[in-house]
Amino acid sequence: MESKLTRGNIVKSLLVFTTPLILSGMFQQIFNWVDAFIVGNTEGELALAGIGATTSLYNFFVTIIIGFTSGLSVLAAQLFGKGEGEKLKSILSSFSGVLGGIFLTAAVLASLFTNEILVLLDTPANIFDAAKQYMQLLLIGIPFLAIYNLYSAVLRGLGNSRAPFLSVLICSGINVFLDILFVMVFRFGTAGAAAATAISQAAMAIFIVLYAVRKYPVLRFGLKQQLCDKAILLQGIKFGFPPAIQAGMTSVGNIVLQRFMNGFGEQTVAAITTSYRVDSVILLPIVNFGSGIATIVAQNIGAGNKDRAQKVLKTGIIMMAVISICLTFLVLLTGKNLIEMFGLTQESVQIGKSFFNAIASCYIIYGLAMAVRGYLEGTGDMLFSGVVGIIGLMIRIIASYTFAFRFGNMVIAYAEMLSWIALLFLYCVRFLTKKNSRKKKPSVVSH
Repeated sequence: MESKLTRGNIVKSLLVFTTPLILSGMFQQIFNWVDAFIVGNTEGELALAGIGATTSLYNFFVTIIIGFTSGLSVLAAQLFGKGEGEKLKSILSSFSGVLGGIFLTAAVLASLFTNEILVLLDTPANIFDAAKQYMQLLLIGIPFLAIYNLYSAVLRGLGNSRAPFLSVLICSGINVFLDILFVMVFRFGTAGAAAATAISQAAMAIFIVLYAVRKYPVLRFGLKQQLCDKAILLQGIKFGFPPAIQAGMTSVGNIVLQRFMNGFGEQTVAAITTSYRVDSVILLPIVNFGSGIATIVAQNIGAGNKDRAQKVLKTGIIMMAVISICLTFLVLLTGKNLIEMFGLTQESVQIGKSFFNAIASCYIIYGLAMAVRGYLEGTGDMLFSGVVGIIGLMIRIIASYTFAFRFGNMVIAYAEMLSWIALLFLYCVRFLTKKNSRKKKPSVVSH
């Protein structure tokens, strides 16, 4: 198999590879968006707040999965760039059981201690039952989501971003159908929305596995062969552990921020969690474009094309700036309308609008940060990226609690904007430091 990402027009490579990534991420996020939309308009604001109150815990699992598998995607891309594509099935065989088992156990434990977790989150009493029903059923889909993201990561490493998009597209349709059936027809409430999402995630995992083994014989592995390659396992941990730790710490921080936000009451919970749900979809072009940069850089680094890797960054920064500015105008013009779709009261809509108006002004900062981060991760600099992510989180938490007296519930937006500025600064410093260190290395003169 020959890579198309190590040659040809860079703009075309970025567009062709990242467009399915962006669309895939958007449809994956729409799983929860659809839940919220249908529940909010069918069951009302309290049920919507119940879903929102569980967001931080659910994202704890999802972000760790995505973080770890993003590292595996970089490893897969570097191996493929080196011409060692036969090692990719070892990634799948080594981590299928590991990730599936870990997240099955975690989901079961979280389900058993749902009451304690919701109490810890300071969940308001009038939305407690709705939140509990939603969370317990939603957790069933977590192990399937882990398998989906593992196979998706390896396929991205091969340069195939279309298959993950296709699987998400099909299963999003299943999710919408089941949401309508369970919530609007049978009136199962938040439990019905969660069941629809879990079933859809299982279907998504099954689809991507079947596609991968049929399309790429190199990815097939049998139970009779060595399932766990120690060398690949250690490499995978090296690449995947730092972003997973960062993601986990970020999610723990978000749980702290969720508790902080719950203290402002049901309207703020409904408004801000809904705004974040919309915001997470809007920011996906930025996040996934950065992931695309990482994969293309990784393949070129693996193939020894370091100059082309730097050109990918330069081109990616320009394209990312354009994307970020377009998203800013989109939010400023339509943010209020997007929030109103979820059936919130006018007071909650105004809170959400204020949140959007504040945070959208810094989209370009976040976009440039993700572009530079993508390059650094593509070169294998996963540890630094993870440390910086944790620093950004600490800034959000400290700023939120410190300045709440001054900005009220809007402090959540201002704190996140401040963290984005810090991310961009630190990533740029790291890039320039590495670049200068390479220039200072003495050249070897042969005699």
